[in-house]
Amino acid sequence: MLPAARSHWRVIGRALPRAVGLCLTVVAAIAIHRTLGRVSIESVTKAYDQIPDASLMLALGLTAVSFAAIAIYDLIAVEAVAPGRIPRIAALATGAGGYAVSNALGFPILTQGAYRVRAYGSRASGLADVGRVLGASWFALLISLVTMTALALICGPEHFSGFGNTTSQVAALLGMAVLGLVAGSLIWLGPTSRTLRVRSFELRLPTSRAALLQICAGIVDITAAAGTLYVLLPADVVPGFPAFLLAYIAATVVGIASHAPGGLCAFEATLLASLGLADRPDLFAALLAYRIIYMLLPLGLALTGLAAVEVYRRREPIQASLRFLEPAVPAAWSAIAFAGGAMLLASGATRDLASRIAVLSDVVPVPFMEASHFASCLVGVALLVLARGLYRRLARAWNAALMLLVLGAGFALGKGLDWEEATLLAVLAALLALFRGSFYRCPKANPFAVSRIWLKRAGLRSTLAAGGLLTAASAGLGFLGWTHVAVADALWWQISWDGSGSGAARATFAVVVALAAVGFDGAVNHRGRRREPEPAVPAAIADLVAASPNASAAMALLGDKEFLTSPDGEGFVMYARAGRSLVALGDPVGPARLQADLAWSFRELADRTAARPVFYGVGPENLALFLDMGLTALKLGEVARVPLADFSLKGPARHDLRYGQRRAEKEGLTFEILPRERVRAAMPELRDVSDAWLELKQGGEKRFSMGAFDPAYLSRFDIAVMRKDGRIVAFANLLRGAGHNEIAIDLIRYAPDASKVIMDALFANLLLAAKEQGYRWFNLGAAPLSGLVDKRLASRWNRFGAFLYRRGADLYSFDGLRSFKQKFDPVWTPYYLVCPGGLQTPKTLLDVATLVNGSPFGLIRR
Repeated sequence: MLPAARSHWRVIGRALPRAVGLCLTVVAAIAIHRTLGRVSIESVTKAYDQIPDASLMLALGLTAVSFAAIAIYDLIAVEAVAPGRIPRIAALATGAGGYAVSNALGFPILTQGAYRVRAYGSRASGLADVGRVLGASWFALLISLVTMTALALICGPEHFSGFGNTTSQVAALLGMAVLGLVAGSLIWLGPTSRTLRVRSFELRLPTSRAALLQICAGIVDITAAAGTLYVLLPADVVPGFPAFLLAYIAATVVGIASHAPGGLCAFEATLLASLGLADRPDLFAALLAYRIIYMLLPLGLALTGLAAVEVYRRREPIQASLRFLEPAVPAAWSAIAFAGGAMLLASGATRDLASRIAVLSDVVPVPFMEASHFASCLVGVALLVLARGLYRRLARAWNAALMLLVLGAGFALGKGLDWEEATLLAVLAALLALFRGSFYRCPKANPFAVSRIWLKRAGLRSTLAAGGLLTAASAGLGFLGWTHVAVADALWWQISWDGSGSGAARATFAVVVALAAVGFDGAVNHRGRRREPEPAVPAAIADLVAASPNASAAMALLGDKEFLTSPDGEGFVMYARAGRSLVALGDPVGPARLQADLAWSFRELADRTAARPVFYGVGPENLALFLDMGLTALKLGEVARVPLADFSLKGPARHDLRYGQRRAEKEGLTFEILPRERVRAAMPELRDVSDAWLELKQGGEKRFSMGAFDPAYLSRFDIAVMRKDGRIVAFANLLRGAGHNEIAIDLIRYAPDASKVIMDALFANLLLAAKEQGYRWFNLGAAPLSGLVDKRLASRWNRFGAFLYRRGADLYSFDGLRSFKQKFDPVWTPYYLVCPGGLQTPKTLLDVATLVNGSPFGLIRR
């Protein structure tokens, strides 16, 4: 045959199936249109509503069985074509999903192939493997259809009018002949797989064992699929199941051949014609229900599953894009939880489910419903309280909210089959479960403990206020709805639990009692915050302090701090908790290469424990790092450091120091540095000086950022003393940095009757002694609020601090402290408080002031 003739016949061969399918669709559409012309939409809708619930549930169950059997097609095909490359669960889900798509959309080869390509992804070796899996699956379906046809013929079509005069014996013989062909095919397949070649296409056939499993699965599939429609049809029109099964198979084949979406019209027309059924509305209602249950519902599940697979494959870019929205997740869920609690309270106050309650009362006792109503309102109150915890990303709040949403859904059903409310709460619980990673903070203190401190929190007060308003509103709704009932004039204590009274009144009473119990417990059973014992200073920390070139690292030895150490143990951050702030003192201690990691670790620790991260008294070296953390830097003042290489008491600038030193000598004052081995012996004298100094000052000891008089702490250091007639009248402990880099003083105390030049003399001698010992720097400490900019365009903090520095002489001698340190001609270096910005800043300042000074106003005590 000539090539042109071959090409012509090839085009006809490709176009003929499409033409036949189109003709079948057109003929079926015309037939269905004529039939529907005699049936109204209203009658079909009415008939649809009258389908028994039991039939619908049975149809759903048979649909599940059918698609479970369909899934086995792909499982066996995958094991034959691509063994070990595709997980079994993926093969099962893809097989069921592919048939769900083709059943609804038509064009089975195209739709099933496209679905498998997307579902299998890279696990299959291109289109060739997908085509082989699809071919093996369709081979199993074809064998199953032939087998089921034979079985239907054998069982007898005596009730099938489409057979005409055909006897059941002839049908049985025909069916047995077909079964014989199927059995012969199984024997031919044998125990080892064969390969079927059609031109360039190769198909690996299953073994006889696998083919037998596919046939069994096909029998279950087709029987359950036919049963889905069979149980929906009116009982007075359906023939015996074998005859119906044969008609169903014929309608399915015609529907596939038509290539119409879901075999629409072709399937219905063939089935009605084969069964000889009339144009009754209940028939079309059954067919409509079948389309919804067997085609649309599986289609929705298949597309949802495919979408989930695509989301999982693209989870990394999706997660990256969601990081921009993640900060809004806690606030959104806080609002949702609050709205959910409000909904439960309003629902409890306006319950109007009389018809549903009547149905439920036939199943469960009335006290169970009333208890569910009661508990539902309590869940609403709890959600109102938990909203604050969700906003703070607390893991305990997430656990409690998830549990309460699930319980609320159960109580919504128990109080009156309120399935709308139960569904919403269940969906919210499922969505909340997906956001587990956003709620990770685990504060050490119980965030839900009710105490005076708890009640003083502005955020919690607002939450309680809003909860109280919602409770009052729900009570108002309940009493408005209760106005016209028979027991409207009864008091709440006269309402019985047998349902004769208003459930809304009982629920409102329950909510009020719950809130009152919480308040009473906070007022009567308040337990003050116990001060945790001060942690001991680990030996490793003491070693790191001794190796640090910065003298300020010695603040770690106070015994009032906790420590966050680096994984290699070469650095640490010292910190303490104040209110809801986690306050680190100074920059991280350790090598420069560790400081960034330690600072970020501390930032993450504060975040996990639901605390504000604060770095107090840090230098300018790491400001860029702190700004990268999203924190704000507030300048606290300046630190004075004296370079000792060129320091002396000579020159006009040192006149006051020379005068102080000489006068002290004339008054009989002597300078001495006590080594720490001798400090304990001198401790009683030191205590007398300290006690006298504290009596002279207002207030008590400061802490955290400077030492207090503690014998255990002072015994760690050398102490410089000034004596008069052998009696100690002034002292200061010396903090030494490693490598003779820096020396500083911490605790300075002097007796009230000491010389007026005692401080000048003490510092002059200290600096000269430090220079003699080879130290490079002497740290004089900080001058609070000095160096702040007082410009119109400066920040509010700078302008406020500068104003306080100028006008606050009556509160604290800011300028006098700087003037004293300026005598030594130091190098001034700014130091900062780094904390969260916005409304968190004033809260942080209060926490830090309380931590350092013992109260928010301790800073201004003279």
